[in-house]
Amino acid sequence: MPDDLYDRDAHAWSERQAALLRRVAREERVNDVDWDHVVEEIEDVGISELNAVQSYLGQILVHLLKLHGWPELDSEQHWRAENVALQTGVERRVAPSMRQRIDLAKLYDRTKRHIDLIRYGGMPAVAPLASCPVTLDQLLTASVEDLHAPPGIA
Repeated sequence: MPDDLYDRDAHAWSERQAALLRRVAREERVNDVDWDHVVEEIEDVGISELNAVQSYLGQILVHLLKLHGWPELDSEQHWRAENVALQTGVERRVAPSMRQRIDLAKLYDRTKRHIDLIRYGGMPAVAPLASCPVTLDQLLTASVEDLHAPPGIA
């Protein structure tokens, strides 16, 4: 595609490409499909969705570690409520093909580093467990109450 519409106006570019692809689907002959960028954008959609799911899971782990790390704080109900909302977000976005791409151990290690930097009332967290005490299935499918009380967390 000779013009630079992709760089100037991604929204207009996407509408144009969608219209052209609909024509291709109707078996019309078109020459203006920006195949390189179309392929790149399709790949980016999948990566973006995976990143969103991993972000939700990371936040759920943060709240679980806060529950474990500061069991005496009054924030417990807030963190539990946050996890309800986060689980809803995960449920809406997770796809079966993502499971093999999610590295829960890596997410947990990042979460522990995050928790190490937090202080509540000047107090550091109770040390988190060395390895993730919940499975990906538990994070994705456990009831909210079960999720907040896995062995070794809260």
